[in-house]
Amino acid sequence: MPRRPEPDTAQGAAAAVTPTAAPLLQVHDLQVHYPLRGTFLHRLLGREAGEVRAVDGVSFEVARGEVLGLVGESGSGKTTLGRALLRLVEPTAGSIRLEGRELVGLSEGAFRPLRQRLQMVFQDPHASLSPGMNLLSAIGHPLVIHGLARDRGELRQRVAQALERVGLVPVERFLTKYPGDLSGGQKQRAVLARAIILGPELLVADEPVSMLDMSVRAKILELMLELKAELGLTYLYITHDLATAKFFCDRIAIMYLGRIVEIGPAQAIYQRPRHPYTQALLRAVPEPDPSRGVARDLPRGEIPDAVSPPLGCSFHPRCARAFEPCGWERRDVATMLESRWATMAEEDWRAERALVGDLGALAEPGEVARLVPGRDASTADLLGFLQRLRREGADPFWQGVGELAVEDGAVTVRFAPAVDPGLVVDGPVEVACLLYGRTPHADHTVPDA
Repeated sequence: MPRRPEPDTAQGAAAAVTPTAAPLLQVHDLQVHYPLRGTFLHRLLGREAGEVRAVDGVSFEVARGEVLGLVGESGSGKTTLGRALLRLVEPTAGSIRLEGRELVGLSEGAFRPLRQRLQMVFQDPHASLSPGMNLLSAIGHPLVIHGLARDRGELRQRVAQALERVGLVPVERFLTKYPGDLSGGQKQRAVLARAIILGPELLVADEPVSMLDMSVRAKILELMLELKAELGLTYLYITHDLATAKFFCDRIAIMYLGRIVEIGPAQAIYQRPRHPYTQALLRAVPEPDPSRGVARDLPRGEIPDAVSPPLGCSFHPRCARAFEPCGWERRDVATMLESRWATMAEEDWRAERALVGDLGALAEPGEVARLVPGRDASTADLLGFLQRLRREGADPFWQGVGELAVEDGAVTVRFAPAVDPGLVVDGPVEVACLLYGRTPHADHTVPDA
């Protein structure tokens, strides 16, 4: 992996870019929601089937010449966000400003000239190039679309310059080649040549090296840094790989379930990650030294459904440090019980499962859960069982339970009111976590590292 030169400052790589003017790109409260079609009966009755909140209120700025990394698991919304910036998907709401000019709501005719300033490098170089077009045609196509080449001679000259810049030389050898004649690394170089041929200011690079062999990745990232220096490019670098982001990015934004949960200088985030999700991602980075033991206490479960995200903090069902206001709710009761039962011997599971009736009613979000006892159990049996689990306190779920009571033949579980955390400043970073920016619970003090 190429290592970037360290600036003469304690901030490290993140201090290499200091904004001296208005940001190149400003994004405010951006939302991209996809409606669900639902069943025929839903449509017949005019009922909404819900929507997927792929991007759910994202705000950030990018300075000219900066590399901002967008990091998260699959399903976090980072690719949708990148595509929305280029209007490849239409935002549902929010604002995207390029040097102060609003892009959301522009007609295609008004937006087309701006596409010369905004380009994208897609994840799969094999799918990014048409197999029926040689490199002269494929790389020169943007010039033809925007009417920027006066004749075929100028087109050939500008394509040759782009190929030389990305290292596909001798140029005459590559102009007539088709994608099928190229290796994976050569294809990604060709994709980069096509992206820079219009002279863009911002490149959205969506996992540009994830489809390449390990031996080629460092060379492509090194090339992208060279292009940045030569052409004055600004990058939004989308990745799930924190290892490459550490060396490539000035700042990093961590995304989870359509939102940014932490953003700040790369060095600050790696040295002292604030959000529990960021800490978990860093613990998942492979350790090349087999003699070093690294804790792998990764988050339990999977990313929740973006159609109906958790209340409060969307990470709380997977967070070992969640407490009262993080958003515990009805659905978490079923998750807690099922997680417990999955690790028990069958005889013990049968005994506990018989105390609890149908869990189907717990599938919807809500701050009150109503549990009915099993067929051969009483409300007293069920209440006693839940009280015992609460005393044991083995699951952070119990931090959010405010009251257990018997009401109308069922046990009612009431939770503390949920608080939806926004980004707050903590040193050089911003973090969306209730452990910061407020007085924390005595049992959940903020760690030093």
